[in-house]
Amino acid sequence: MLMIRFQRTGRTNDPAFRIVVLEKERAAKAGALVELLGTYNPHSKAMTLNKERVSYWMSKGAQPTDSIKNLLINKGVIEGTKVNVLPKKTPQKNEAALKAEAEALAAAKAAAAVQPAAAEEPAIDETPATP
Repeated sequence: MLMIRFQRTGRTNDPAFRIVVLEKERAAKAGALVELLGTYNPHSKAMTLNKERVSYWMSKGAQPTDSIKNLLINKGVIEGTKVNVLPKKTPQKNEAALKAEAEALAAAKAAAAVQPAAAEEPAIDETPATP
């Protein structure tokens, strides 16, 4: 299976990336790439990309990695929704969980508003009247 992924180049602490097509089982450093599609510099956000070739390889079944997919969506090359590429130790809430949490909070506020109204009933004076 073909993948569209980053190949790291550049010096230590100064990365730059090539955007390449290669077999999934091959390491990006091995140099056995099928085609070079472009470059990306994360510091300056400079990117060169052959959009026609990206579309061609995706039509042939090449799968982009999550980072490449997000980058292509940002640049308008492909349509779709971004994918969370953050580490799993920072859990992300999906939209359904956020909506359910908001509904639960609204229900709790509504219940709290009903209770004080019931507590404000007229108080009965139980002290005996003195004549």
